[in-house]
Amino acid sequence: MAAETQQPRRAPRAVRLAAQVVAGAAAVGLVGFAFADAASGGSSHDARNNLTIIAPAGAGGGWDSAAREAQQAIRANGIANNTQVVNIPGAGGTIGLSELNQMAGESSTLMMMGITMLGATHVNGSDVSLDQVTPIARLTDDYDVVVVPAKSDIETLDDLMGQWGADPERFPFGGGSLGSVDQMIITQLAGEEGLDPTAVNYIAYSGGGELAVSLLSGTIKASVSGYQDFSDQIAAGNLRVLAVSAPDPVPEIDAPTLIEQGYDVSLTNWRGLVAPPGITDAERTELQAIAAEFIDTPEWRDALQRNQWTDTSLIGDDFATNLTEETELVDGIWADLGY
Repeated sequence: MAAETQQPRRAPRAVRLAAQVVAGAAAVGLVGFAFADAASGGSSHDARNNLTIIAPAGAGGGWDSAAREAQQAIRANGIANNTQVVNIPGAGGTIGLSELNQMAGESSTLMMMGITMLGATHVNGSDVSLDQVTPIARLTDDYDVVVVPAKSDIETLDDLMGQWGADPERFPFGGGSLGSVDQMIITQLAGEEGLDPTAVNYIAYSGGGELAVSLLSGTIKASVSGYQDFSDQIAAGNLRVLAVSAPDPVPEIDAPTLIEQGYDVSLTNWRGLVAPPGITDAERTELQAIAAEFIDTPEWRDALQRNQWTDTSLIGDDFATNLTEETELVDGIWADLGY
């Protein structure tokens, strides 16, 4: 059956947020045991002995993958004796952020985060923010791609923009969680085309696997997400890449940038690590040292190559300054969109 008659509609914001909160609440309850267990040991606040990395998303997503690659690099090189990854999914990472903000003074915990979390605090109407966290390190940049099914009659970005502009309400676009860099790119493209960004028929998914299935089934007509989310299906010839969101061409991705095709849109899906508020300067320095050490390992460099991530590492104050700049950028994007 044609997607035009069966496409799902966006639920009201309150309903979508409630669903995300419920999905994440159970995870928060479960991970509480892990944190309580870590805190019961006499060395719980020694990150070199017991280090927890929160992935504020479900297993298999970008934050989870980055957290587990970091865990592997730390373990393989003896940087910390015991390193665990704990998933706290929901609401674009803001449930995990809320948990982290309540862990003041806990110096053996890091949380993976990035540009999507900055957007999610706007779109989800969250009452938590990144104002209190302790910036530790920026790690990588990842690039989004615009894709359609290979069997689609959309063969170029101009084709896509033409069909989208002709009937935007009946053109379902898929991407990651509400507030994600995927949604930011799509809404900026809408603005470039003269469409009302707040009227975009955007359907949020929890992972790249679901996006690929929805594309191939015709539930959505196009998607924007990380290249790695689609790489297998692209290689198999099932999906067609129309554009990449990078500021400059990416040799590993066989597609022109949005800028090269006349659309002034360029966002990178960067990732970084933050710690809870209220830790001491010495504890912050130790966590920064851990980050600097694993970034310099062969295992991490291999992870960069395998995942086609770009090393944009910044440590400590350099990352804190960068985080402020990125927050202002994202605040501006969502303010323009009415959030």
